[in-house]
Amino acid sequence: AMSTKLVVVYKLCSESLSSQSHYDYGMRAVKTVLNAAARLKQQYPDENEAILVLRSIKDVNLPKFLTQDVPLFHNILGDLFPGVKLEEPDYDDYRSAMQKACVHYNLQCTNYFQLKAFECYEMINVRHGLMVVGMSFGAKSSILKVLCHANTTLFGEGLPKSQPERKTHIFSMNPKAITMGQLYGQFDMSGDWNDGILAKAFRTLAEQTTPDRKWIVLDGPVDAIWIENMNTVLDDNKKLCLVNGDIISMSDTMNMIFEVQDLLVASPATVSRCGMIFVEPDTLGWQCIFDSWMNVLPEGLRDNEEACGVMRSIVDSYVAPALYCTNHGPKRLVPLSDSVLVAELLRLWLAHLWEFDEDEDTGKRPWTALEDADVVKRLEGWFLFSLVWSA
Repeated sequence: AMSTKLVVVYKLCSESLSSQSHYDYGMRAVKTVLNAAARLKQQYPDENEAILVLRSIKDVNLPKFLTQDVPLFHNILGDLFPGVKLEEPDYDDYRSAMQKACVHYNLQCTNYFQLKAFECYEMINVRHGLMVVGMSFGAKSSILKVLCHANTTLFGEGLPKSQPERKTHIFSMNPKAITMGQLYGQFDMSGDWNDGILAKAFRTLAEQTTPDRKWIVLDGPVDAIWIENMNTVLDDNKKLCLVNGDIISMSDTMNMIFEVQDLLVASPATVSRCGMIFVEPDTLGWQCIFDSWMNVLPEGLRDNEEACGVMRSIVDSYVAPALYCTNHGPKRLVPLSDSVLVAELLRLWLAHLWEFDEDEDTGKRPWTALEDADVVKRLEGWFLFSLVWSA
C-alpha cells in the first residue's frame, strides 16, 4: 500500500505542480525516499510505517518546491495519507546552535532561514550530492556557513545526546573561475599529470579517516561542460574519474554541494542525481538585511538610540513604496530582486555615515557637536541620495 501511494504522489506532483528545471520525479527520487524511510525506521523501529513514509516524502521533496507549489503538495499528501499527523522534529539543540552561529556571522535567524537550514541538513543526511538553488541574496552560502558552525558547536558540547553531531569542514570554490584542466587536472608539457584544484581537494578529503563531516562546495553556474564529469560522483558509484585513469572513491563522510542560480542548462541526468533545496530571496525578505546592517554602523552612530530610531523610521517609510515603484515601473534590462536593491541602498548610505564615527586621535564623536535637527537632516539627505542612485 505504501509503495502504491509513493508512486501516486509522484504522478500527481508531475501533473499538478509547476514545471521547473530542478524538479525530478524519477527512480532516483523514489530511491532517495526509500533510503530516508530506512534511516527513520532504524531510529524509530516501533513507529507506524505510514508516518515514516510520509515523513520521508516530505523531507526529500518539500525543500525543492517553489512557494506556490507547497500548498498543492500538502493537499496531495493530505488526500493520500488522511488522518496521518506528523509531530514536529526536535531541533531544539540545533536551533540554539544556529542562533549562536547567526550572532557570530551577524545574520538574522528568521523562521524561513531556519526552515531552509533544517531542510538542507536533512537532505545532507540522505544524499551525498545536493544543490542549493536560487537567486542571489537567498542565503545559500549563509545557510551552509551557519550549519557548519552549528555542527561544530554541537560537537564541542556533545549534543544532541541521542546522536552527537560531528565537526564539519567546508572546502569552497568557484568551478567557473578556472579552466577544466585547472579544475580536474591536466598533463603538463613533459607528460606528467597534475591534479586540478577540485581533484586535489577530493583526494585529500577522501584519504582522511576522521569521522568529521567534509563538504566540498562548488559555488558557481552549472553548465554541461564541467558538471557532466561529476555524474559518476553523484550516482551510487561515488567515484571521481580523472582523465589520467585515476579513480578516487568518495568517503561516507563527504558531501558534494552545489550553489547555483538555476539549472536551465543542466541535463536531466545531473538533476536526478542530486537532492534539491530551493531558496527564494523574496520569501526571505529584505528586512533581515537591514537588521544586520544596523549592527555594522559606525560606533558613534550605533550608540545614539535617537539616530537609530530615525534611521529605522526612514527605512520603514520609504523603502517599501520605492520598491513598489521600481517593480511596477519601466522594465529593467537586468532583473534584480528587492534584496539586491536594498543591499545597494544600504551600502551607498553607509559610505556617507562614516562621518559619524569616532575620531581615532581625539576619541570625540562628531555628532555630539551637532544639533539633533542637523543629524536628522543629514541622515535623511544621505538616505534620499542613496535611494535615488541605487534604484
